[in-house]
Amino acid sequence: MAEDIKRYRDNLRDELNGAALYTALAGAEQDPVRKDLFLQLAQAESGHAQLWRDKLQAAGVADERFVPDLRTRLLARLARRFGPRFVLPTIAAAEFADRNKYASQSDAHAISAEERGHAAVVQAVAANPGPGVGADIAAAEPWHRGASGNNLRAAVLGANDGLVSNFCLVMGVAGAGTPNHTILLTGLAGLIAGACSMALGEWLSVTNARELAQTQIAREAEELEQTPLAEQHELALILQAKGLHKADAQRAAAEIMQNKQGALDTLVREELGIDPAELGGNPWSAAGTSFVLFTTGAIFPVAPFFWLKGHSGVGICVLASGAVLCGIGMLTSLFNGRSPWYSAARQLIFGCVAAGVTYGVGAALGTTLS
Repeated sequence: MAEDIKRYRDNLRDELNGAALYTALAGAEQDPVRKDLFLQLAQAESGHAQLWRDKLQAAGVADERFVPDLRTRLLARLARRFGPRFVLPTIAAAEFADRNKYASQSDAHAISAEERGHAAVVQAVAANPGPGVGADIAAAEPWHRGASGNNLRAAVLGANDGLVSNFCLVMGVAGAGTPNHTILLTGLAGLIAGACSMALGEWLSVTNARELAQTQIAREAEELEQTPLAEQHELALILQAKGLHKADAQRAAAEIMQNKQGALDTLVREELGIDPAELGGNPWSAAGTSFVLFTTGAIFPVAPFFWLKGHSGVGICVLASGAVLCGIGMLTSLFNGRSPWYSAARQLIFGCVAAGVTYGVGAALGTTLS
């Protein structure tokens, strides 16, 4: 019983802090649509708090005087000083981290879905700064348009992993003074082992993401069947967070809820951030792409040893790897905002330093072991 009382108190304090924070955001917000949204969130948190207050009273525990904690007071002060948009990313991240805090509490299932909905609402608000703040800048300045090339970023980094890891491996073995065929064999083994490891890791990552997404979708479908009005309310809040007026958001949510499959698809996309058609991608495609990208980078350090031996092979290996490092550095300039030459020089220096260290370690170990 003592553990339950402590849990009730902790939950009550969390909900009261949430209500105080959203009330402060509403007080600092100039946009009437967003102000109303924050007030609705504050009212919802107050309703959740009442649940835990009632449980404490049923257990014979007197109500305590509430004082917002330091984090709540600090965020509220920052919101009043710099505006709600200044603190919304922090609040959205915290709400997302706590979205399942009631999932394991059997007496809180009634509000667990609402908590996840609140997290989606706040994320939508944080991602929608309003007209004229971020969207106009991104449209006016072309360098913003290439900043979200996640596929390019993954491809460049995958090839870079293969290049640097195998470059260091080959240089370490070459530093030990091993014969040419041993360097070649080691480089090829490193290429295959690294590519298989990367492919397996990518396969596991995407597979786990898909399984988690399927579980979350099934849970959302169950909640849609059991508490359709609550889900409709959460959808209306999300639409309002995206800029619709309250009445329009409620009307649109009601229309969406007429089709259960369409409603589930919309809730999954908006509340969970999952694309039901993709579910995180194809694990086999991701694994194959990762294998190819790693192999593409890893082949350059080992290729010279197919034809060359000794210092000639090492020298060409360094030149070939250095040239590819510069190329990768230039590609990274497409999404890091730096100049191509700066990025190429930085990539070349760091890559060669890493290879130099492994060469020196290999030389030292080769002398010691021999």
